[in-house]
Amino acid sequence: MTAVKKPTLESARKTHNAPIFGRPEELGPEMGRFANVTQMIFHPTEANPTAPNAGVLTYEPGGGFPLHMHDFAQVWYVLEGECQFGDRTLTPGDMVYMEDPHFEYDMHTANGCRILFVQYPGPTTGGRPIYDGRFNKTEKPNVEEENLAQ
Repeated sequence: MTAVKKPTLESARKTHNAPIFGRPEELGPEMGRFANVTQMIFHPTEANPTAPNAGVLTYEPGGGFPLHMHDFAQVWYVLEGECQFGDRTLTPGDMVYMEDPHFEYDMHTANGCRILFVQYPGPTTGGRPIYDGRFNKTEKPNVEEENLAQ
């Protein structure tokens, strides 16, 4: 019988990256592409271009977005509230996976919702999530001016 090889913390640190931690409530809110409040814990940077966009999106009552498309992949998990996503109502506990390339149905919320959100490089397309100019707006965006095909 072959012995099971178990790593030590010391050996693991030599060859693998350690977990990185963050909490949304430790971040100041930013304005998102669709006038939502974003708290992106992780996002691509020059030093780490393959990091995901990951955090919490808050849509105020009456918020939402139009049908649009992306070349990257993403996963949502509804934390609070509810929203209409295409012909489906998403409620707390719903998880949505969108493989690359994908489109997103129009989404609207009457009473507000919070979504845990992870976008990552598309394994099929190689498309990367975009942070700058999408999740860190300095003023309320005009949705009519957004490129909805990426």
